[in-house]
Amino acid sequence: MNLNVVMVEPEIPQNTGNIARTCAITGAKLHLVHPLGFKIDEKSIKRAGLDYWDKVEIEEHNSLEEFLEKYKPEKHNMFFATTKGKTKYTDIDYSNMEEVFVLYGKETKGLPEGLLEKYLDKKTIRIPMLPTLRSLNLSNSVAIITYEILRQHDFEDLQQISYYFDK
Repeated sequence: MNLNVVMVEPEIPQNTGNIARTCAITGAKLHLVHPLGFKIDEKSIKRAGLDYWDKVEIEEHNSLEEFLEKYKPEKHNMFFATTKGKTKYTDIDYSNMEEVFVLYGKETKGLPEGLLEKYLDKKTIRIPMLPTLRSLNLSNSVAIITYEILRQHDFEDLQQISYYFDK
């Protein structure tokens, strides 16, 4: 299965570093949609991603429009993660999808309103949370949804038993 994590205009380097590490360890491809709120070579982003940077496939896009032109939502299994989503992320059956794209917006504003309005009824997903607080940390949201998609694929290609204590 090909899982694509798409970060649209991320602003906080530590979040992106953590997300890159999640992508590396799960085999997901990371898409970075510019403009970024940091330089990709900043110490803070490198530190958050530890020594996993050479193990993650990254594709950069100059703009959201460029990304959507290349990967059309109507032709791909594409979902938009948002607190305004109409469907719980667990209510989607990803198990029969060979390729999945999940888009996440910038930390301060989320995904563009126009994009969400266009796909609100069919392609927006949300993580349930208390209504009195704004949202989860972005890197936590990516991890939660990523692992649900992988769980539905029975963690295909991932190590499922620990060899750490084996001698």
